[in-house]
Amino acid sequence: MAQHKHCYGTMFHDSLHFETNENMAGKVFSFEVENAGLTRSDRHVKASIPEWVECRSCEEFDHCYKLCVAKLMLETAIARR
Repeated sequence: MAQHKHCYGTMFHDSLHFETNENMAGKVFSFEVENAGLTRSDRHVKASIPEWVECRSCEEFDHCYKLCVAKLMLETAIARR
């Protein structure tokens, strides 16, 4: 099995397991779900452009990005159940 960089597959934070009112950061993309009492009050998604530029220049970008998106799609499908 090929060795990958330590950041391989980490562009997004795990979308199934997160804490509210805390920034959940992947290498490039992050989000925060704000709760005020019992209700969700707001959601924020951010992208780190310097990290994105670094990822785009990486020789593993194409398959790393595909792996990240595949994981995100599976997490989305599971979250809907």
